[in-house]
Amino acid sequence: MTVVISMLRGVNLLKYNRIKMDALRELYVSLKFEDVATFIQSGNVVFRTKERDLGKIARRIGDGIEKGFGFRPHVVLRTAEEMRGVIARNPFAARKEVEPGKLLVWFLAADPGDEARKKVLTVKMEREELRIEERELYIYFPDGQGRSKLSLAAVDRALKILGTGRNWNSVLKLMEMAEKLS
Repeated sequence: MTVVISMLRGVNLLKYNRIKMDALRELYVSLKFEDVATFIQSGNVVFRTKERDLGKIARRIGDGIEKGFGFRPHVVLRTAEEMRGVIARNPFAARKEVEPGKLLVWFLAADPGDEARKKVLTVKMEREELRIEERELYIYFPDGQGRSKLSLAAVDRALKILGTGRNWNSVLKLMEMAEKLS
């Protein structure tokens, strides 16, 4: 069985696209996923499945949420093995001053291609640092994300592929949850 980490974009933001995590867990169980567990209110779900096609899984989840909750969030998936790679490729890992809560991993739904990789590095930044590795952006916000002038909408436009962000603490917690199912 494959262990999958599901991250939903734009769920439970203010009063929009609300899903309680117990209802989300129930939905994933109804979709025949096993050992379903959620993490915090931002649409993180870890589960096991016999299905190996992540595209099919994402469509099933999107269809289920649309049918059950009336909106369709963007669904980004990583297998446990892929998430191990995300952690191993962290370009900030050796830097002791990088605080985990200020490091964001922006998970892309697909490979953006070389042109988009170059273009995203031209997005206006102040003190933020951005690195792109495979299907992930690693963004360090030394002053915190709330004070940042970096526009994630500009990042989306440069890449032409939607993604969703999780801070480093959440990435590690999701990996810990996935390891328990492996």
